[in-house]
Amino acid sequence: AGPCGAMRAGLGAGLALALASSAFIGASFVLKKKGLLRLCRRGQARAGQGGHAYLREWLWWAGLLCMGVGEAANFAAYAFAPATLVTPLGALSVLVSAVLSSTFLNEQLNVHGKIGCVLSILGSTVMVIHAPQEEEVSSLESMAEKLKDPGFIVFAVCVLVSSLLLIFVAGPRYGQSNVLVYVLVCSAIGSLSVSCVKGLGIALKELFSGKPVLKEPLGWVLLVCLVICISIQINYLNKALDIFNTSVVTPIYYVLFTTAVMMCSTILFKEWQHMVLDNVIGSISGFLTIVSGIFLLHAFRDVPFTPNLLPLFLQPGRADLHPPWSSADRHQSCQHQPLLPSEDKGSQSAEEEK
Repeated sequence: AGPCGAMRAGLGAGLALALASSAFIGASFVLKKKGLLRLCRRGQARAGQGGHAYLREWLWWAGLLCMGVGEAANFAAYAFAPATLVTPLGALSVLVSAVLSSTFLNEQLNVHGKIGCVLSILGSTVMVIHAPQEEEVSSLESMAEKLKDPGFIVFAVCVLVSSLLLIFVAGPRYGQSNVLVYVLVCSAIGSLSVSCVKGLGIALKELFSGKPVLKEPLGWVLLVCLVICISIQINYLNKALDIFNTSVVTPIYYVLFTTAVMMCSTILFKEWQHMVLDNVIGSISGFLTIVSGIFLLHAFRDVPFTPNLLPLFLQPGRADLHPPWSSADRHQSCQHQPLLPSEDKGSQSAEEEK
């Protein structure tokens, strides 16, 4: 009962930290966007065009501080709970960012977007319930063995090559018009940063237990890699936020980041090997639900939801315009209606009389 209780307490702490992280990260998107908009009104060089004037804007620094607190809570959550249990809870940052954006940035979120946010949260809940359990990694030695796995090496090389192609080839051509370019860079590099966070969490646990972790080179290598990955993520996330709508960037970044983390955790920790069929189906269903919600939020963001989109019998004031059992419609179906409009038919009959 003792180990089980400790495991549940650690899992609860991880979930609580993940929820706090989502709140801070969702607010950070809005604060940074607010700062970038202020710079744009002043005529400063925009981040999407390579400018770095946002470093002199206090709102941007407040957003960065919120993101730092959120990432710190996220860091601690990864130390207590599996990555595939913590990462899906990032969907809550989508809801926080969408609500705050509509309040403070005047970014309208239509009915489709709200349904998309709800679907993302429901899908995340299903993924949390059916999350795979990680293979036990309790020391830096075992972490080093997993990092030497050929599958993970191939994955890391693919991530680095694709990120370089997106930055230097696709970025100059499509970065200003396609939201996926910069967000894909952040998501791909973010999958590697989660692996670094997981390894550093193990190193901190060993450090607190009295082991000479500071003499191990792997911990320092992971720390340097984490700083580099986070710097790249911040840079290209700022560019995406400066060019595109916050309510679009945030959910797409979440979906792509979650996908990359799931792939990385599956390859590195072999999480899916011992899962039963119910959990596999539940995880896939939850992820597809999230993708459906993000599609609603992104594909229909510019479509206004007006009463004209409803069926006639649901539109206010139009239910009695065309009664279904009127004498004119009782004996005439769509197949017998004239193909020409009434004006054309009148002109045609006039020509025949002439």
